[in-house]
Amino acid sequence: MDESGKSQDPEESVRPQPPEPPEHNNGPKGPTPGKKKTGGGILMGRPFGVPVYVAPSWFLVAALITWVFGGQLERVLPELGAARYLVSLFFAVAFYASVLVHELAHTVAAIRFKLPVRRIQLQFFGGVSEIEKETETPGREFVLAFVGPLLSLVLAGVFYAGMQLVEPGTVPGVLLAGLMISNLIVAVFNLLPGLPLDGGRMLRALVWKITGRPMSGTIAAAWVGRALAVTVLIGLPLLTHTGALGTARPEIGGADSLTDALLAAILAAIIWTGAGNSLRMARLRERLPDLTARTLTRRAVPVETDTPLSEALRRANDAGARALVVVDRQGTPTALVREAAIVGVPDHRRPWVPVGTLSQDLKDGMRVSAELAGEDLLEYLRATPATEYLVVEETGEIYGVLSTGDVERAFVSAMARKVAP
Repeated sequence: MDESGKSQDPEESVRPQPPEPPEHNNGPKGPTPGKKKTGGGILMGRPFGVPVYVAPSWFLVAALITWVFGGQLERVLPELGAARYLVSLFFAVAFYASVLVHELAHTVAAIRFKLPVRRIQLQFFGGVSEIEKETETPGREFVLAFVGPLLSLVLAGVFYAGMQLVEPGTVPGVLLAGLMISNLIVAVFNLLPGLPLDGGRMLRALVWKITGRPMSGTIAAAWVGRALAVTVLIGLPLLTHTGALGTARPEIGGADSLTDALLAAILAAIIWTGAGNSLRMARLRERLPDLTARTLTRRAVPVETDTPLSEALRRANDAGARALVVVDRQGTPTALVREAAIVGVPDHRRPWVPVGTLSQDLKDGMRVSAELAGEDLLEYLRATPATEYLVVEETGEIYGVLSTGDVERAFVSAMARKVAP
């Protein structure tokens, strides 16, 4: 801030966001790297206090599952007629209930480790558990990742046991068989050792344990994930074409081959993108400790509410300060002079405008500890939006003013710095 009132940080500057939380993805056809912070679809409930959303894309895949499974039922149980689609819809809902159990396993483990869970979302390619912080030890990372596939394996076993109690070739028998196979696929797919799958997080934990560096684990698991993406892109169509997945080669037509290739391409893109995102966010997390409230804070001068703006700016320039804090007669801070408001006051008006008319009262959350840094700092600013914050020492003494614009530029700079893999 200077007396000319020129500001480098307009009030409408974009607020920096903390790094995306680690996600545990699963589904029969792969994980999804998408992260949406606003919205989330239809709220279905709050098990363990965590909101569960169904994304609009779920209805599309549920309709697809209903149609495909209905076609299979027509061959197995032709006597059902049109009712087969009702049975297929029940299967789609039951399958995603199994996916929810998988995600709840991650959630319960996270809560056990005192890690906040933002939400669970059921969407196009399965489910996502948004856990807001990284685990502190490789052992906890391994457990947190493993419990999801473990629960899917348990469910597959439960459905297999249920198959022994019913007649094969009946509606209950076909449903139980389908749920057993689908949960087995979910478990096996998620155990593949590449990010962003659960198996990739388990591999990350092992490398972290061996090397002592979480970043080394992330790099290894991310590159294995990329190799896995290439393998899926090339290998899945080949396996289908040769009949290795249970379909005889003469029965595979051109349309089926095109469908297999498209599915492989979608899966490969999702895995490749998810691995890249995991690597990018891990690198950013390594740089976040450099973002500290103390180093980003502007020096401030205290002024009383009736001080003319021109006089307040003169004092700030003399002191080499770039911010103004309004105090009462006892020296207690009561408000912050908004930098954007100063810009709107012409030079000839500044001797007649008291700073109190340009200030914003200090509210809850606008006092920031000078010791805050990294993710804790970004999360605090995200939770209590403002353009400026009063930074105080642990003793309560005024340290200065923190501008959102300054944090944003530091955040962007941290993201732009290249780090060798």
